[in-house]
Amino acid sequence: MLAERLEFFVPKVMEMMTLWQWLQYILAWALFVTIVGRHELATGPQFLVAYLAKCIQYILAIIPTLYLVDYLRPIFKRINPIRVSLYIVLMFMLASTLAMLLVILVLINVGWLAYERQALGLELLFNMMFTGGFTLVFLLYFMRRHRELIALKQSFEYKLSAQNDLIKARLSPHFFFNTINSLLSLIESNPPYAARLLEHVSALFRASFNGVREISFEEEVALCKHYVTIESYRLADKLVVNWQLPDDEVMGDMVITALTLQSIIEKILINVVEMTTETIYIDIAVVWQDHRVIITVSVQLPSKTLMIVHDLRQHVNFRMQAERLQLYFGPSSSIESTVTNTQIVTIIDYPLQDAGL
Repeated sequence: MLAERLEFFVPKVMEMMTLWQWLQYILAWALFVTIVGRHELATGPQFLVAYLAKCIQYILAIIPTLYLVDYLRPIFKRINPIRVSLYIVLMFMLASTLAMLLVILVLINVGWLAYERQALGLELLFNMMFTGGFTLVFLLYFMRRHRELIALKQSFEYKLSAQNDLIKARLSPHFFFNTINSLLSLIESNPPYAARLLEHVSALFRASFNGVREISFEEEVALCKHYVTIESYRLADKLVVNWQLPDDEVMGDMVITALTLQSIIEKILINVVEMTTETIYIDIAVVWQDHRVIITVSVQLPSKTLMIVHDLRQHVNFRMQAERLQLYFGPSSSIESTVTNTQIVTIIDYPLQDAGL
C-alpha cells in the first residue's frame, strides 16, 4: 500500500473506504446540502424530494468517477501530475453536470420541478464550478500528503544509509587491523590456512560493504560463522560458540537486518573474550514462534578475571542496532541486554509474519 502511494499522488480511492462507507458519506453530504438550501422548500415532501434528488445526483456523479480514476491509475502514473489533476477535475465536473442534468430532467418530466432555462443554466454552471473547486481541494491535499511521504521515505533511506556506514566503520578498524596481522603471520607459517582465512575475510567484508540491508537469516548466520572463524585464529581456545538454530527449511523463510547478530558477537568478543585468558562460551538460541523471532545470546563471564559490571553495561549497548531493527520490523522490535556478575544475556526480539501459518 505504501509503495502504491509513493508511485502516484492520488491513492486508490475505492480502497480507502468500502462502497458502503462512501455511500454513507455521500448521503450525509446530500442531507447537509439540502438543509442549507431548505429556504427554497416550502413543505416536507418538497424537502424529501430535494434530498432524494441530491442523493441520486451525487451517487451517479461520484461513485462511477472514483472507479474510473482507479481504473485509469496505471495510465495516470505516466503523465505529468498537473495534467492528471486537470483530467480528474474535468472528469468530476463532467460527471457532476451530467448527473445533475439527468436528475433535473427526470424531475421536470414527472412534474415535480418547473422548467426555467436561465435558472437551469445557472444551476448547472454553479454545480460545475463548485464540483471543480471541491475536487481541486482534495487533489491539493493528496499532493501534499504525497510530498510528505516522499520526504519521509528519503529521510528513512538517509538514516539507514548513515547507520549502515556507521556500522561498517565500527566493524572495520578494530577487526581490520587484527585480521591483517593474523594474515601476515600465517602467510609465511601456514599459507593454506591463510588462504582459507582470506576467503572468510572476503565473504564478511563483501557483505559489510555491498549495501545489503535486509538479508536471509541463513546469510546472517553464515556471516557470524565467518567472523568467529577469523577471530578464532587469534583467540585460539578462548572462544566457543554453540548454536541452537531452527531447521534449514524454517530458517529459509526468516530474514533479519544485515550484521545485527554479527555486531553483537563482535562487541562481546571485544569487551569480554579479549579481556581474559579463560575460555568464554557463547550460546546462541534462535526461536521463531507466534510470528516473532527471539534470538537469545548468553555469555558466561569469566570467574577468575575481574569484570566490572558497570563498564560492561555501558559497552554492551545495542541502541543503534535496535533502531535499525525497528525501522524494518516496527516499533515492537527490541534488543535488550541484561548484565549480572556471572553472565550477559542479550535478547533480539522482532515480529516476522510466518506465511506458512
